[in-house]
Amino acid sequence: MNFTAWMQSHRRSILFLLVLLAVAGMVAAFKLPVTLFPNVDFPRVVVSLDAGDRPADLMMLAVTQPVEEAVRRVPGVRDVRSTTSRGAADVSVSFDWGIDMGLATSQVNQAITQVLPTLPVGTQMMTRRMDPTVFPILAYSLTSATQSQTALYDLARYQLRPLLSSVNGVARIEVIGGAQQEYRVTVDPARLNAYGLTLTDVAQALSAANVVTAVGRLEDHYKLYLAIADTRLTSMRQINDTVIKTSGGAIVRLEDVAKVSDGVVPQWTRVNADGRPAVLFNIYQQPGSNSVQIARDVAAKLAAYKTQLPAGVKLANWYDQSVLVLDSAASVRDAILIGTGLAVLVLLLFLRNIKITLIAAVVVPTVLAATVVLLYALGMSFNIMTLGGMAAAVGLIIDDAIVMIEHIVRRLRGASGEHHGQVMTAAAEFMRPLAGSSASTIIIFLPLAFLTGVTGAFFKALSLTMAAGLIISFLVTSLAVPLLADHFLTEKDANQEEGGKFTDWLHQRYAALMQRMLARPLLLLLLVVPLLGIGYIGFNQVGSGFMPAMDEGGFILDYRSAPGTSLTETDRLLQQVETIIKANPNVDTYSRRTGTQLGGGIAEANEGDFFIRLKSGTRPDIEIVMDDIRSQVEQTVPGLNIEMAQLMEDVIGDLTAVPQPIEIKLFGDNQDELQITAKKVQAAINKVAGVVDTRDGINPAGDALEIHVDRVKAALEGMNPDSITQIVSGYLAGVVTTQMQNGPKLVGVRVWIPHDQRAITPDVGKLLIRAPDGHVFPLKRVANIVPISGQPQIRRENLKRMVAVTGRISGRSMSAVITDIKQIMAQPNLLPKGMYFELGGMYAQQQIAFQGLIAVFIAAIGLVFLLLLFMYESFRIALAILAIPLLAVSAVFTGLWLTGIELNISAMMGMTMIIGIVTEVAIFYFSEYRDLAEKMPFTDALINAGKNRMRPIAMTTFAAILTLLPLAFALGQGSAMQQPLAVAIIAGLIVQLPLVLIVMPVLYRILMRYAGSDKPRSS
Repeated sequence: MNFTAWMQSHRRSILFLLVLLAVAGMVAAFKLPVTLFPNVDFPRVVVSLDAGDRPADLMMLAVTQPVEEAVRRVPGVRDVRSTTSRGAADVSVSFDWGIDMGLATSQVNQAITQVLPTLPVGTQMMTRRMDPTVFPILAYSLTSATQSQTALYDLARYQLRPLLSSVNGVARIEVIGGAQQEYRVTVDPARLNAYGLTLTDVAQALSAANVVTAVGRLEDHYKLYLAIADTRLTSMRQINDTVIKTSGGAIVRLEDVAKVSDGVVPQWTRVNADGRPAVLFNIYQQPGSNSVQIARDVAAKLAAYKTQLPAGVKLANWYDQSVLVLDSAASVRDAILIGTGLAVLVLLLFLRNIKITLIAAVVVPTVLAATVVLLYALGMSFNIMTLGGMAAAVGLIIDDAIVMIEHIVRRLRGASGEHHGQVMTAAAEFMRPLAGSSASTIIIFLPLAFLTGVTGAFFKALSLTMAAGLIISFLVTSLAVPLLADHFLTEKDANQEEGGKFTDWLHQRYAALMQRMLARPLLLLLLVVPLLGIGYIGFNQVGSGFMPAMDEGGFILDYRSAPGTSLTETDRLLQQVETIIKANPNVDTYSRRTGTQLGGGIAEANEGDFFIRLKSGTRPDIEIVMDDIRSQVEQTVPGLNIEMAQLMEDVIGDLTAVPQPIEIKLFGDNQDELQITAKKVQAAINKVAGVVDTRDGINPAGDALEIHVDRVKAALEGMNPDSITQIVSGYLAGVVTTQMQNGPKLVGVRVWIPHDQRAITPDVGKLLIRAPDGHVFPLKRVANIVPISGQPQIRRENLKRMVAVTGRISGRSMSAVITDIKQIMAQPNLLPKGMYFELGGMYAQQQIAFQGLIAVFIAAIGLVFLLLLFMYESFRIALAILAIPLLAVSAVFTGLWLTGIELNISAMMGMTMIIGIVTEVAIFYFSEYRDLAEKMPFTDALINAGKNRMRPIAMTTFAAILTLLPLAFALGQGSAMQQPLAVAIIAGLIVQLPLVLIVMPVLYRILMRYAGSDKPRSS
């Protein structure tokens, strides 16, 4: 029994299996997680270190450097970068792509744990594994004109956080802003001295008075009792009544020396939403969870809870990642529907038969549904890459059905005998070229499995989706299409008139043209030379980029005021920025953080960020809005440096430790030289067209007040520097000596002196110190108090001190900007002797990605050539076929140039796919030619093969172009990610028809003449 007979005997089970797959795909589509990004482990671990307040240079030597050396020994480490500030440091450890990040994170923790005993006492560390889930997917704000910031914080922390933590898929909820309640014990220093007491005495008395301890167990009769000594403080009255000292029967209570009041924990950050002080709570998802479902569940819980919100509290959503995800999914859905509809019209136009058209069209939803089942089985998700892969694959999926159904129809029309037998015979006849053509497209995805870096992380999901779709498409086309055609097509369909006047005219013109071309092969230059010439111009004109730019509907505005600027002054400057943002008609809502950042990391009181969400619907492109706000801020708010980026760009930058497109890393050992050179480099690149938001990489911390205690003078007072330092710390920062329970929270009790005695710098020298013998003296008697400018943060890479000058790009391609920057950096005397530079940032990632994609492109060519040799065992046929997709690649550069799209990783993916797509069509031609070559002369076979394959090649070309048009026009939000890929493929498809039908036969004729034969060698 042959294969077609087997198909006939099992047609019911085969078709039912396909129906089951389609139904399973629809079911799986509702269960598949929906996220913005593929679930990818970025090979980076960030270690945050906190060693209290200490100078940056000492922090670097005592903490950062030992940790760097420890983690550098971990297997697989590629780079170690660090940023050190006063008492804090971030150490970024980058690994090779593909490493097990769970194991790597554990090894980093072990390495640091080994050196932790040698670090300063009290050093704390936190390790974060970098993946897309380290950034929030949802963010809400609480504002109120009637409720205090403490009440709003408590509402978010103790009511909403537990409520939303029960939502399936939520990893954690972070509360930012507001104020935390605290009891203030403000001590009167004069009264304290009068009673012979110190601040430490008050703190110790409060701590001793607020105790709950199990003191033992007691068994009495049949019960076991736990004895608990409970002297907890429960009210402000009890705090006031705390006994501080007893002497000669006299009792000194706290209220005799201090005033107790409600207060808040000292805040060195400011948070607001839409210009009002706010509490923000950010919601993070677990890896592999469904961000869209999380957003829906959170919204439902908050909607149900709204009735319980205190009067006057406004709950607002200022960021929702699921909006972009859903908009992207809707865009892809529309692209699939529009593209499929246009492709069906092409079939109907060419085949003029509704039944035949529907048989081909039914393949698309079946294949897509089966692809969803495979994605579900592999644990993948719907995201911008998998959805885009499905949309881009529609044209290739329907191609298989088109060529199969066209071949069956052509064999049916005009053939004698039972049409049912003719259908299966035609299907069996076409199975080999269909397998070869499908393999030529599928095989190009094999090298993509070896891609690393950001390209591999994101585009592997797209390529896997497309490859799966094409494999399933081949199976469905080879099994379902013949069975459906055999069942539904009748004698009437078989006897339908083939072609028409236009077809006959076209065939005559084609035959005449090919007679001349085959007789005079040099005429081929009239087609090839202009194609290559325009392609060469396009190659030189088109700029290069990295990731495609897409309108995400919102962006980040990072800002930094002058070093040392107070929180209050920075807040005043930012109010001017908020006025600009509010006045922009395209802004929907925004939130602002000062002293902290959305992505975490080291931040001073003079820096932070905005997240600005734009209105949906018709509005200018997001880049125009960003440029408008940027120009207004730079003109009207002097003293504030800003930079802008869309969230996805910012997230990818943070995940890969290269947040800016431009990064010039200056390496040297002299910190002063590094700072001077960094400013010179920044000034130089500021003159380059298209460079915006530059930074010199020098990030000083705020100003400091250094207190140098003289050891001799301290000893004469009967004290040592450490005891004096502890007393001063209590005066300035206060001492949180104990905590009191208040409902679901613990409230700290802070002891310190009145604000007016520590408000300004001269007050510090007047602070009174009580010696052990009871005498009192001012701090300035034993200490020299010196204000100093803040030390710059210390940045190192691979144990070498480094300053990174950074910038962003607007209005120009990355390649053009970097070319100008390289010319500037090549100028003599720009860098002092001994200093060198490297280009990093997104440009470095682009170069890595391009190297990988070029290797993939070359591998794809090699694999396709191998496939062609396997199919035909003829170098001449393989060379003739392979030359066609290579010529089509030149049209890709022309298409990108004419549409103003950069050559980025998405476009290079499309360029690689052109190799397989054009080869697929060329195989169809040669399969027909080889059949005809046995029945007629060489030239006639070449011409008739073109005639016979003209219609299916035209149908597949037009159908593929039309299915990709919605992506090429970037219809809808999120579709811009696949726009360069679609444009690249369409550009190659436009020249596919003349290349395959005209250039390839002539080229094959030339190769055969060169071999001294006009007849092909049989294989």
